[in-house]
Amino acid sequence: MAPRHTLATQAAELAFAAPQVIAHRLARIAAAGHAPSARDRREFHRMGAEKFAAFNESWVAMGAEAWRVQVAWTMQWLRWCWLPWTGTMPWPTRRQLDRALHGIAGEGLAPVHRRALANAKRLGRHTRP
Repeated sequence: MAPRHTLATQAAELAFAAPQVIAHRLARIAAAGHAPSARDRREFHRMGAEKFAAFNESWVAMGAEAWRVQVAWTMQWLRWCWLPWTGTMPWPTRRQLDRALHGIAGEGLAPVHRRALANAKRLGRHTRP
């Protein structure tokens, strides 16, 4: 499995890859004109389908990560309810909240990041004849 990127790394790579992909695709749309080739039509369809898929993957990944965090915090609270003499009530600390929010954002950004980098690499290899 590939190493997980930090949220800042993902955002920086996405900031470089997205404009490349957009520029390539806009140039392709302009060059295709009013009669795009079959290859162009496939690429144009792929543009929309990928955005829809990435949005869905991001939404599901963020929901799953938020669920995981909520379950972990609920389990801490339930342990305290059953064994209150073990300490004070376990409210999430600022660090835990920050870590959870970064984790949720990172999970949501990952599918978009993965697709944008793959598109930048794929579209950078091919130039229109």
